[in-house]
Amino acid sequence: MSPFRYLAALSAALCVLLALPARADLKVVASVPDLAALAKAVGGDKVQVTSLALSTQDPHFVDAKPNLALDLNRADLLIAIGLELEVGWLPTLQNGSRNARILSGSPGYLEVSQFVRTLEVPSTAVDRSHGDVHAGGNPHFLYDPRAGLMVAKGIADRMSTLDAKNADTYRANLAKLTTELEKAIPGWQQRLAGLKGAPVVGYHRTTAYLVDWLGFDTIAFLEPKPGIPPNPAHVAQVLGLARQKKARMVLQEEYYPTTTSKLVASKVPAPLVVIPGGTDFRAGQTYTQHIEELVTRLENGLKGKGL
Repeated sequence: MSPFRYLAALSAALCVLLALPARADLKVVASVPDLAALAKAVGGDKVQVTSLALSTQDPHFVDAKPNLALDLNRADLLIAIGLELEVGWLPTLQNGSRNARILSGSPGYLEVSQFVRTLEVPSTAVDRSHGDVHAGGNPHFLYDPRAGLMVAKGIADRMSTLDAKNADTYRANLAKLTTELEKAIPGWQQRLAGLKGAPVVGYHRTTAYLVDWLGFDTIAFLEPKPGIPPNPAHVAQVLGLARQKKARMVLQEEYYPTTTSKLVASKVPAPLVVIPGGTDFRAGQTYTQHIEELVTRLENGLKGKGL
């Protein structure tokens, strides 16, 4: 090879190498996309983050496919909600991953429910006859950005423990996210001030933390019991109550079927507000952008605009 061609080939190879992304110091897998988005916000370019579930999937029911176990095989840190949200599928993937680092009880496994004030904790023993009731409390706390901040801090602490050399970066990224959310939260609350005290019909028991944050009143759920599909007799009761209380909206996540919700909303009448099931992490959406989308849809519902 002539010297000219050699130098050209070397230059091209260097360009390729320089174009490659920097190697991540931590490989992080999150059970749900909200956690993936928070992990990425905290970890920045020091982490590679994968979400096992999509925002369009019900997080109670995720297919434990072999490719997801492969993601876990390479992980340094697995982040889960806990409170039995993922109990039907995540343990199977953990066991199939052949990765002791991310098994329950290991430093590479983090359940974030420990960082939040859990709501709707049953006062008596529960079993399957009660429906999909979580013995440790309601696991849908990441609809409240205040809980999101507490979770982000817990993630930053664990990343700093596992990867001490980048601890300053994780703390700086956490501070940036904290400033971003603390600046946005008052504006979101002001935009949704009209929801305070408003009667709302829900679909599944996912509204507890939204109620705690925004102050509306969930007067009924279309599911007769959590995880049990609506039936005609129960829907008729909900419709009667919704009319009596003059419900302002019917609220559900995008991963539930809308047929019953549309019917009830049309007969109240009230707008049907379909909220995202989580951050669209694979499309590049951030957790803050996800909450903004949630607030916008609720705001439109207050204005009478629904699906």
